[in-house]
Amino acid sequence: MLAPATVPVWTPPPPVLANQTEIERFLCLLHCAGNVVEIRALKVSTPDYRRAHTVSGYFDDFARAAAAAAELSQHAGAVYCTLNEIDPALLARAHNRVRPVESGETTSDTNVRRRRWLLVDLDPVRPAGISATDAEREAARQRARDVHGYLRGEGWPDPIAGDSGNGNHLLYPLDLPRDDGGRVQRILEALAARFDDDVVTVDTTTFNPSRITKVFGTRAGKGDHTPARPHRLARLLHVPEYLK
Repeated sequence: MLAPATVPVWTPPPPVLANQTEIERFLCLLHCAGNVVEIRALKVSTPDYRRAHTVSGYFDDFARAAAAAAELSQHAGAVYCTLNEIDPALLARAHNRVRPVESGETTSDTNVRRRRWLLVDLDPVRPAGISATDAEREAARQRARDVHGYLRGEGWPDPIAGDSGNGNHLLYPLDLPRDDGGRVQRILEALAARFDDDVVTVDTTTFNPSRITKVFGTRAGKGDHTPARPHRLARLLHVPEYLK
């Protein structure tokens, strides 16, 4: 009697977990030296603490922030940082270190001193909680090019452009008060009305002052790492000349 055929089991290769140099570069692009930034990791699970939880810390030392983000990238679903200028007093919550947090122990809108960036997040349409396919990610990249071209024609400066691991980000510099009278929200809604379809959409929820954004150089790890929907490293694609 023939033995049953052996079905090969696919074993995912270890995904690239972090690029600490790129993390630090990104933080230095977003934030002036001496400012405070929050590093926040979601769905963290470690050998010592298996239950998924949130980890957060505040940094004015961007090298230490990058090291913390790179370490968290090995254990988190995603690693983020605050986008705008925040109250430096928050540094006393966790001084150049990270720790598990509960609700209310992260940056709120009232902690923001000034809006410095507009985040345009182009995300491929797919079920929640899973990574994008290569085709979906490419569709988001092409849509980001379309948005960039349109805004450039309207007189906007070149943005920082990045691959979030699943979609694409465009980051435009701002100098607005925390209470901007809804200006950022209206911009995002106008872009969504022009560019949304059933393939790629503009995230219109990124208007709040305390918005966090994916840290380029860390792993995007939604769902399981599979051949069709792998975990990837979020990375910078373009830095405009005026920021170099």
